[in-house]
Amino acid sequence: MNHIAKKSFVVFAFLLVACNGQKRATAKEGGAEQQTDFELLVSDSYSGAENSETMVITSTKALVSFFAQINKTRKPGLPVPDIDFEKEMIIVTCSGPRNDGSLPVLKIKEETTSEMVLLSALKSSKDAQFQGLTSPFSLYKMPLTDKEIVFEAAQ
Repeated sequence: MNHIAKKSFVVFAFLLVACNGQKRATAKEGGAEQQTDFELLVSDSYSGAENSETMVITSTKALVSFFAQINKTRKPGLPVPDIDFEKEMIIVTCSGPRNDGSLPVLKIKEETTSEMVLLSALKSSKDAQFQGLTSPFSLYKMPLTDKEIVFEAAQ
């Protein structure tokens, strides 16, 4: 039994080291730590925005105001997500008027200790055959950060 316990310990230790090594390699990819949880909460085809814009929302008042804008023509409207703004913040990207059925998406391009670069792009929607004029938006939740948030448009 002692021999089996030693082999089990060696296998366990090997797996532990291998998994931790993989975590470190992923975190250091690109020379920056990528630790931000970035979660899509809502994506829809109408924001009411007349121009392409991306914004950071850090208060309940601003979030309620944004949802009042997008819910003007909806009955019932989209529910306002419950966000703890002491721990989290919201990033919203609106693509402006479009007629190709695409939705805006954000991805973390690069993250350092002082800055987060977000890449804004368009993704074809499942309803791409619909060719009506829309103004789509996507709303993301992430942990509150003091980092400077920089937005870049995909080429």
